[in-house]
Amino acid sequence: MAAIEFRALGLNGPQVSTIGLGCNNFGRTGTATEGQKGTDALISEAVELGVTLLDTADMYGGAPGVSETLMGVALKGKRDSVFLATKFGHDSFDMGIAPGERKGSRAYIREALDGSLRRLQTDRVDLYQMHTPDPHTPIEETIAALDELVDEGRVIHYGHSNFTANQIDAAASAGGRFVSAQNEYSLLARGIEDDVLPAINRHDLGLLPYFPLQNGLLTGKFTRTERPADSRIMRQRPHIADNAPWDALEAYDAFCVATGISMLEATFGWLLAQPGLSSVIAGTTRPEQLRQNASAATAWVPSAAQVAEISAIFA
Repeated sequence: MAAIEFRALGLNGPQVSTIGLGCNNFGRTGTATEGQKGTDALISEAVELGVTLLDTADMYGGAPGVSETLMGVALKGKRDSVFLATKFGHDSFDMGIAPGERKGSRAYIREALDGSLRRLQTDRVDLYQMHTPDPHTPIEETIAALDELVDEGRVIHYGHSNFTANQIDAAASAGGRFVSAQNEYSLLARGIEDDVLPAINRHDLGLLPYFPLQNGLLTGKFTRTERPADSRIMRQRPHIADNAPWDALEAYDAFCVATGISMLEATFGWLLAQPGLSSVIAGTTRPEQLRQNASAATAWVPSAAQVAEISAIFA
């Protein structure tokens, strides 16, 4: 396997591995990372491989806070080997903090960070991301609170997640020092190409796509008739496989066969060819899955014509 590659997170941002480890399954019931042992094994594998970007959120896990708590233990002695990203302020989750405060307010952000730092057992977060926009708080107030945390050294960089193009423009106009944007993006979810991705590139942000492999549909593990019984889709969301665009996926598989690459390699290659994309954050639960993703991320660099051909399949 080739060495892990690195890119800047944004125009002048920090260097991060082009494959990231999504930690939303840490602490999730029925997964290999439900407990400490599985989480330890996966994070140790990430460090050994050179996968530095670990992405979590305060509300991830079988219950809010569990992912960060497991990671805090797993990262003992390894903290300086990773680029640690977490999130605050998801609009549909109550973390039980700062009652009555708006989630983009200074009071809420500071209390949320205190909780994350305590659970992660660290003194700083490398990338602190606003999980969803707060329509009730002026973005200037949120930026001022985040800048204050940067000045204190408890946050090194900050980003946003799920912002619209207008919200990205507004954040930039307000003088925010955002370095990244995390939005859903994959071959099966390309809505951000219309206006969000141009806004991300316009303001020199690093794109961190979530659900890049679409629950495994873009890895080659699933077919119209064969679906791994132990997969998360089949355990919890079989409708995703039932409703998948199988005609397009089969055409994609034919392209991969003709090109001599795996679907996983093609998916990573296509994503990493997109303008502004810094790292592909893929959620895994087993070390062997992470090794497969790390290998795929460096296995194939498509030509412009091949990128266009893949894009056309899912147009």
